[in-house]
Amino acid sequence: MPSFRTVRHVPFTPREMFDVVADVERYPEFLPLCEGLVVTERKTGERGTELTATMTVGYKSITERFTTHVTLDPEAGRIKVRHLDGPFSHLENDWRFVPSGTGCEVHFAIDYAFRSAMLSLIVGAAFDKAVRSYTEAFEARARTLYGSRAGA
Repeated sequence: MPSFRTVRHVPFTPREMFDVVADVERYPEFLPLCEGLVVTERKTGERGTELTATMTVGYKSITERFTTHVTLDPEAGRIKVRHLDGPFSHLENDWRFVPSGTGCEVHFAIDYAFRSAMLSLIVGAAFDKAVRSYTEAFEARARTLYGSRAGA
């Protein structure tokens, strides 16, 4: 099963980065392969917010949709994503935002497997490349929203 983990130091606060990643409705504006995203359910509780969201991703002439359950916990600085439906047999993705010096460390981890071997062959490499660029895409989005900072 493909997986990717990275830690990236950015010149933004943990809350700023949390807010960028939590703003899922804006993903089509900057996230590689993301063509659309609709939040179909939102529940706010004591420990944060839970979302059900359907993302449309595209690569060349192939378009797929998948639905995830997203847990936003701003107090813990953590976002968890779990697959509910779509072209994946497995998808888990975790974000953590940890204070570090003048900014924060963005911890990103994803594990996934496509339901179809054919789909994995056709789009697997493109999806893997996109996933590996996610932390950079979110940092670029933070620069757009908050401006450049020393060390950026």
